[in-house]
Amino acid sequence: MTVKEHRPGLSLDLTPSRPHQRGVAQADSVQLALDELGPSLFDVTFLVVDLETTGGGPGLNSITEIGAVKVRGGETLGEFSTLVNPQAPIPAFISVLTGITNSMVALAPPIAAVMPEFLDFVGDDPHLVLVAHNAQFDISHLKAACRELGLAFPSNRVIDTVKLARKAFTRDETPNYKLASLAKVCGAQIQPTHRALDDARATVDVLHAIHSRLGGIGVTHLEDLLTATDAVPQHRRAKARLADNLPHGPGVYRFIGPGGEVLYVGTSINVYKRVRQYFTAAEKRRRMAEMVDLSVEVHATPTATQLEANVLELRLIEELDPPYNRRSRRTHQRPWLALTNEPFPRLTVKRKILREEMTNALGPFTSNAQANRAAELLASATGLRECKQRLPLVPDGRGGCHLLDLGKCSAPCRTGVAQAAQVGVVEKCLDGRVAGVVEKSMAKLRMLSQEERFEQAVSERDRLYALVSGAKNYEEFLSLVGNERIIAARGNRGAWDVVVIDYGLLRTSATTRHGESPEDLARWLDQTVPRMDEPTFASQHVSHDEVRLLSQWLLRPDVRLLKATQPHYLSRAMDGAYGCALPSLPSQSRSAAATD
Repeated sequence: MTVKEHRPGLSLDLTPSRPHQRGVAQADSVQLALDELGPSLFDVTFLVVDLETTGGGPGLNSITEIGAVKVRGGETLGEFSTLVNPQAPIPAFISVLTGITNSMVALAPPIAAVMPEFLDFVGDDPHLVLVAHNAQFDISHLKAACRELGLAFPSNRVIDTVKLARKAFTRDETPNYKLASLAKVCGAQIQPTHRALDDARATVDVLHAIHSRLGGIGVTHLEDLLTATDAVPQHRRAKARLADNLPHGPGVYRFIGPGGEVLYVGTSINVYKRVRQYFTAAEKRRRMAEMVDLSVEVHATPTATQLEANVLELRLIEELDPPYNRRSRRTHQRPWLALTNEPFPRLTVKRKILREEMTNALGPFTSNAQANRAAELLASATGLRECKQRLPLVPDGRGGCHLLDLGKCSAPCRTGVAQAAQVGVVEKCLDGRVAGVVEKSMAKLRMLSQEERFEQAVSERDRLYALVSGAKNYEEFLSLVGNERIIAARGNRGAWDVVVIDYGLLRTSATTRHGESPEDLARWLDQTVPRMDEPTFASQHVSHDEVRLLSQWLLRPDVRLLKATQPHYLSRAMDGAYGCALPSLPSQSRSAAATD
């Protein structure tokens, strides 16, 4: 597409985008804030805490000393240290171990006075991370004291340096994972002395050494550190480097295999952050773990908006057919229901529908089986003939079928009388107005259930859901494909995302700049993006999945419609499909699921 001025996303539909590997800068309006990217360890504030206790269980009378160090980026921001009067005797063996005696704490403040000061030192930063060596011990004592005092203990995330050290250092490097042993291995400037502040300072040095060691296997951000002790193979965690330099905004990413093949296509509002998650314990799916192990590169295409990324993802999956994507394929070729063009019409399943015939065809359906179920319900509810042969205008003497004997067909094959009333009802349904048939089917379902004819009820239920599903798809398809051009806008972080849709196909999207109104951007896009030729067939250029995605976006309450060339298709009364209150489906019939 040729444009007068560069705007992100204008080449989405006609020119293939070059795979992004080096992080092309995005417009400021779509760049995410730093805290949404997951902070690097250098930017995280850690509060390292250590306690000395009487040796008893957690409670008001256990803590004898609190020491804490607040650090960020390798620099000490502050320290907290105080003795605490436990208001209970300290056992002699504890005094020998820590050097803290009863006389030392006799004049110290009680925990009721110390804890509010400690909580003030912690502060109210929700991103601060608490750290302790054997964190369960220290944090449980602090929480118990707060609970007894009626104070709220902060809900900040907690990291245990014992668990991290087991990941960072082998038993060949350290005899055990006690703080004193690790401090020696790490070359800590201060050795632990069983005094709270000294031990907290030593734990800081151990924490920094762990950061340095784990950084070699891709643990560089907080989310990596929080999951570093989870069971993730080291070779997979090391592949986090594949996310380096990926864009920090919306886009589509592709995992590439050793032969250059695309293994998987995905999308995110923050490509960099999402791709990194595949290399951590946050990714639980076995198939995805297998895919990540096979991948050797990750390519990305940045987009102007999240909607554009979602659409591009659909198109790439259909085009590339990646082995690890489980999305529906061939969505351009889904079936429709229409009446045959003959004196005595019947319903037929068609793969292609002329765009001008959309108001006389229902669909698209997800499968032939779904279309046939809907046809069965329409024929059963209206009495339209179900036989497949073409009937002569003048009866040729053939006998009627069993439906005549059951009173379910007026037998035009014998009478030569057109089924005008039946055809009229079906034509109304093919235009999406299915409320009457749905109501009749619901009444039949209630009757079958009351009579405990459950197998027949299941079949009727499946036919009903097939019809309503097709009618909903029809309403979405007609409103978008029926419009030559739709331009709409949605607010996004102080800016506006503006999209252009032609005949149900997303042509482009862009985000307003500072001081630019959505109307101004819409006019510029309307003048810049050339009009498409009218498609011959309803699904000629667009897939059902893309139409559904765009329709759901347009129906959001915060979306503003700026232009529609055929607004009557968007303002049609949705008679029967979206208004249907259908019974829940705890389990579809096995045969239906297998067929679809």
